[in-house]
Amino acid sequence: MEKQNEVVLFGTWASGYCKRVEIALALKGIPYKYVEEDLTNKSESLLYHNPVHKKVPVLVHNGKSIAESLVILEYIDDCWKQAPKLLPEDPYLRAKLRFWANFYDQEFMASSLQIIMSRGEERERAIKDFSEVLKVFEDGVKKDFPAEFPCFDGKNLGFLDIVVGAVACNYEAFHEVVAVIFSPETNPTFWSWVTALKNHPLMKRMLPPHDKLVAKMTQKYFQSA
Repeated sequence: MEKQNEVVLFGTWASGYCKRVEIALALKGIPYKYVEEDLTNKSESLLYHNPVHKKVPVLVHNGKSIAESLVILEYIDDCWKQAPKLLPEDPYLRAKLRFWANFYDQEFMASSLQIIMSRGEERERAIKDFSEVLKVFEDGVKKDFPAEFPCFDGKNLGFLDIVVGAVACNYEAFHEVVAVIFSPETNPTFWSWVTALKNHPLMKRMLPPHDKLVAKMTQKYFQSA
């Protein structure tokens, strides 16, 4: 088992969910040990620390396990009080950010998966459905945060920036392997947000290499296609 008083992250390099946690830890300047997991042969430590879902990411702090990326991000912000704060102090704004982060994971990510799993006309319908979900997300965040949207201000990464950026900033690999699902013409506001996130020095450093990710996605999604 892991030593006391140390932070350990179980993850996989290609997972946007895991990258969220890595970005938050780096942003806060928190030293940690990283354990790369092979999800086809899960370690006993991973199964011990996340017996319910048996997935990554899992953060272990002082021997205690925290699972699920959104929960981990909040734990990091609550446990390590130093700047920058990921979430605002205002309870209403915090609740709104949680709402849209959950929407992103439950609707945006699910719609992306439907595109991956479909072919032909079914894929065209899946892309159309995805576009509708993206518009709801885009319009909703703009409505709830009219002065801040995009939330990214060019310097500081916040909670929703990390949630979105760790996944969406890999769009070039997704477009190359699967399909083009958004563009500056169809989604200019979301595109500008993601572009700004991609140019952030920390995001640039933490995101997986494009070619390596393309190879991984091709293997994962189309090996048996």
